[in-house]
Amino acid sequence: MSGTRPPAIHRVSTLDLTVETWAWPFAEARRADVDAHFAERQRERPQLWNGRVLLGRNPVFAGDRFSASYFETDFASFLAWRDWGFPDASVFNGFGMGALLCADGAFVLGEMGPHTANAGRIYFPSGTPDLDDIRDGAVDISGSVTRELEEETGLAPGEYDSEPDWYCIYTAPTVAMIRLLRVNMPGDALRERIECNLASQDQPELSAIHLVRGTRDLSSAMPRFVTAFIEAQFASRP
Repeated sequence: MSGTRPPAIHRVSTLDLTVETWAWPFAEARRADVDAHFAERQRERPQLWNGRVLLGRNPVFAGDRFSASYFETDFASFLAWRDWGFPDASVFNGFGMGALLCADGAFVLGEMGPHTANAGRIYFPSGTPDLDDIRDGAVDISGSVTRELEEETGLAPGEYDSEPDWYCIYTAPTVAMIRLLRVNMPGDALRERIECNLASQDQPELSAIHLVRGTRDLSSAMPRFVTAFIEAQFASRP
């Protein structure tokens, strides 16, 4: 698959993600193909919306800092680039993930609903950043995680404690920036709470909640999550 590489894990404390004005040559050159592809995907899943998202370029890991520049594009171009196997290796999808860790050592992950572009895939709460995540000319990944977490699970700031560092899984076409979030309740109780929140929504993003047990330490669990993450990212298009 174009642009892929064995995953690398970097632990950093600082994210330096500036936003720039840049026209994506892939999106411009393949405009007709991108539009046709999105129309096909919309026929499969009418709820898909061609909003604006932020993708990254020029990733650099140096010491405890991850730096990159981000640019704005449409979701249709991002989706085509992803579905076609990441043909432009000069860009990446860099997003935040909230690794919910419960008091009994259970990690909480969500399964994407059948109407979404990632139907059936299982992740920590996450989402590709968009224009709402820009703060003072930079991408606020911490804020993006907070927003996605509340949208997907109902958990609000103050209901969990955030670890300071980020675990970045780098595969070339993707950078998943994962932060450990500690919740002071057992896994089964949190799953039940999230399921009640999902049941109250007309069209929730998540269709199921999964618990992963066996470790209380994200660093020791990371190889398992890397494997699951890679399988989800590079699975055949649903």
